[in-house]
Amino acid sequence: MGPEALYRLQLALLVAVIGYVLWLLAPVLTPFVLAALLAYIADPLADRLQRHMSRTLAVTLVFVVFSVAVLILLALLLPLLEHQLARAVAALPAALAWFRGIATPWLAQHLHLPAETFDPQHVINLLQQHWQQAGGIAAALLGHVTRSGLALLEWATNLVLVPVVFFYLLRDWDVLVERVRELLPRHVEPTVTRLARESDAVLGAFFKGQLLVMLGLGIYYALGLSLVAQLGLGPLIGVLAGLVSFVPYLGFITGLIAALIAVLAQYGGDWLHIVLVLGVFAVGQVLESYVLVPRLVGNRIGLHPVAVIFAVLAGAQLFGFFGILMALPLAAVAVVVLNYAHERYMASALYTREEEATPRADSESAPEMGAPTADKSEVDVHEPD
Repeated sequence: MGPEALYRLQLALLVAVIGYVLWLLAPVLTPFVLAALLAYIADPLADRLQRHMSRTLAVTLVFVVFSVAVLILLALLLPLLEHQLARAVAALPAALAWFRGIATPWLAQHLHLPAETFDPQHVINLLQQHWQQAGGIAAALLGHVTRSGLALLEWATNLVLVPVVFFYLLRDWDVLVERVRELLPRHVEPTVTRLARESDAVLGAFFKGQLLVMLGLGIYYALGLSLVAQLGLGPLIGVLAGLVSFVPYLGFITGLIAALIAVLAQYGGDWLHIVLVLGVFAVGQVLESYVLVPRLVGNRIGLHPVAVIFAVLAGAQLFGFFGILMALPLAAVAVVVLNYAHERYMASALYTREEEATPRADSESAPEMGAPTADKSEVDVHEPD
């Protein structure tokens, strides 16, 4: 095995080991990745402030501004969310009455099932008849609730850990980037630096644009559902649709389903409000596809929406919430690397080399068809006097 092949094998093994370690440590790495994303977004502002003050003071000022902004946002959203959740709980009896009076007969008629299939008392009777299986289900649910409590404690710990890690990463961000650059092999350092610079430009533009798109969609859906469709849970559904809109079409689908359920529970089968909800989301989809995304995000990642959906789902499947956080940044870096590979391929001999023409030997000596031939005997040769 030659040195070049050995080098490539070592590089592949290193990448495989790093990927396996990240997969093992994904739950632990989630707050660090979230803090790193925040530090990456805030680093340009800290660099600008550093021109007029020390790095520590600039980072402290940025950290205070971010913290105050988050506290103000929570102070505005938490009472709204509490009010919306209270309205949702209050609407449950009406929703159950609608389900029993309208939805159950319709489902029984179109699915050709007995009406008692959807009766809650019928479900309770089935559980009493199969109490052992029900006990197993209850035990599983209890275990899930216990694990959910531990997960809630873990989330609380992460919420405390994220700002601490964010501050220290932001303070030492430039030093860490320089240390990583120094560790690169010298023969690949210029190429990696160029790709990192291009990835930085793509990611910076994408994050800024996508955050503005999420904010705009959240405000639009909240106002549209509240004012146009007169939906009591409109603000809550709008915030939810805006938060998950970083995945193409996910915010639209999630918000539409939640809004239809809410409008059916609030107004029953009133077709006017159903049409109003459909109109709000139709206009929102046009606004997202033709105004917000082209102007604010554009083609800064260069990924097809299907590729974005696949990247997010693959990241969630492989690494959980950590994978969701890393999906789009890694996809953006992958696009930059693929563009570089495409550029190298287009300039390589494999693409530009043309097959050399090999003329036949008899074609050079044989006269062309139809060309006149001269007989030596008929050639008049004149000797000079």
